[in-house]
Amino acid sequence: MARAIIKKAGEADERRPFVSHGEASVLNLGALSIGRGYFEPGWRWSEHVKPIANTESCEVVHTLSVLSGRLHIRMNDGQELDLAPGDVAFIPSGHDAWVVGDEPCRVVDFTGAEDYAVASKGPEEPAQPSLQ
Repeated sequence: MARAIIKKAGEADERRPFVSHGEASVLNLGALSIGRGYFEPGWRWSEHVKPIANTESCEVVHTLSVLSGRLHIRMNDGQELDLAPGDVAFIPSGHDAWVVGDEPCRVVDFTGAEDYAVASKGPEEPAQPSLQ
């Protein structure tokens, strides 16, 4: 039988700093991981997370709620979105994002925490020959 779990939102199980301008934190609740994003003014995925993820664009699917600040999202297909406090959004993989304005942006992400701001190996490299 599953047991109830309660945690404090500000006490992350894991923190993932970006290259600069913010961090992602993860709260694990059984099989569910919830992400909290803190993005400082000047933050942009393609500058501050891309070097960590090692992908051309963000490949994480997000279902998020904006608590404060503003984000602009540009999908690879050209669609653009502006998110503000109180907005809840589904953002498929294949996008860039950046903070708009001088206020930090805080979000809660219900689907992307497992893989967000995690080092990727990038394109699969050929296996190295065994020395045995």
